[in-house]
Amino acid sequence: MRPEVCVGAVAVRDDELLMVRRGHGPGAGEWSLPGGRVEPGETLAEAVVRELVEETGLDAVCGPFIGWVERLGDDHHFVIMDFDVVLMGPTEPVAGSDAAEAAWVPVWEVPELRLVEGLAEFLAEHGVIETLT
Repeated sequence: MRPEVCVGAVAVRDDELLMVRRGHGPGAGEWSLPGGRVEPGETLAEAVVRELVEETGLDAVCGPFIGWVERLGDDHHFVIMDFDVVLMGPTEPVAGSDAAEAAWVPVWEVPELRLVEGLAEFLAEHGVIETLT
């Protein structure tokens, strides 16, 4: 199976992280960052902004690259590049597209959620949440 390029949006507001609970596909029912596949002809920054709107209804500007992860499963091989985003306008998310839920989660509660595999470690490694104990 061929790797697919994906993006994720990291939005932090007052010690809260913007998260979505996946509605279907790999990670259904688990919490993750807003994001998804990069479409043909689309830049990474454009994909971050589009996916954020599709999953949360929020507009943003794509900021600096944070880091990348690779996720392999029986039916997928994702290379996910995560970017900091700066939200523009209203900041209350509304779940849309493939998100079952969208919410601001206090950073100290993030590790307690049912997260997609490796997300807590990625967020801790990049200083978004406290290091896991």
